[in-house]
Amino acid sequence: MSNIILGLTGENCSGKTTAAEYMKKKGFYYLSLSDVIREEVIKEGKPLTRENLVKKGNEMRKRFGDGILAKKTIEKMEEGKNYIVDSIRNPGEVEELKKLQNFYLIYINAPAEVRFERIKARGREEDPQTFEEFLKLEKMEEENKEGYKQQLKKTAGMADFTILNDSSIERFYESIDGVLERVIKRFEFKRPVWDEYFMNIAKVVSSRANCIKRKIGAVIVKDKRVISTGYNGTPRGVKNCYEGGCPRCNAFTESGKNLESCFCAHAEENAIVQAAYHGVSVKGGTLYTTYSPCLYCARMIINAGIVEVVYNEQYPLAEDAIRLLKEAGVKVRAMKV
Repeated sequence: MSNIILGLTGENCSGKTTAAEYMKKKGFYYLSLSDVIREEVIKEGKPLTRENLVKKGNEMRKRFGDGILAKKTIEKMEEGKNYIVDSIRNPGEVEELKKLQNFYLIYINAPAEVRFERIKARGREEDPQTFEEFLKLEKMEEENKEGYKQQLKKTAGMADFTILNDSSIERFYESIDGVLERVIKRFEFKRPVWDEYFMNIAKVVSSRANCIKRKIGAVIVKDKRVISTGYNGTPRGVKNCYEGGCPRCNAFTESGKNLESCFCAHAEENAIVQAAYHGVSVKGGTLYTTYSPCLYCARMIINAGIVEVVYNEQYPLAEDAIRLLKEAGVKVRAMKV
């Protein structure tokens, strides 16, 4: 996953929620490990109290491993989106998230006195009412002998960045912006080269194949632009191969035998024919295919004026076809993706 993933950890009322809201305005999608716990508590029909949430989180870590909340949160992520992940409280969660490319943990801190004033201001009934109660709660969340419980101190020690939030909101936002600038400098932006790009498109095209024996996809490219696609299967208007449209395929005939009775058109053949059908010249183009062409398709490729063939895997009976393509001056390359 090549997205930017930022994690938040810190003590109560340090400013994690405020930071997350600020990040959301900058295009980050919000996820919280606590939401995974809330979902489980709701399933059990219990009220969403702090006690129930902490207990359930500890139960899940003990039963499934310290990184379980992070694993379930990662499952919700989608490629192409940047995320801010809140409520990270255990080193196992950090370890799981650090398996992702471009994950950075931010520890947000503020003096206990400042945070206690904030907790009083929000006025939740379940929050500690005295500073002593507040410190006792802090101690319980900071360190525990049982590794599966909350371990904020160790978690904070794994942070890539630390922000001190003890003054104005404007200063806090400036600190967050400063972290983002540093993250961008470290960010490893993964982008496929053209060969990977077009071969991956060919793989997607292959998913439309209706042949019951093998799914193959092909794309023809000119000037870094896809001009035609094709996949293997029965001709237009004929029953799909997987529905019984091709007797040879449905009999699972031995490879290389009775080819004259196969009703399925090949991916490379369809890509060339579809271009002709729509009046598009493929002369000078490059053909990307998930399997190297057979002898029949090799002849079509040569006569269509295609100058290069790039294949992902070699077709079992492809030696003669590859030799013919090379003899005709068509460049042939294998490229596994």
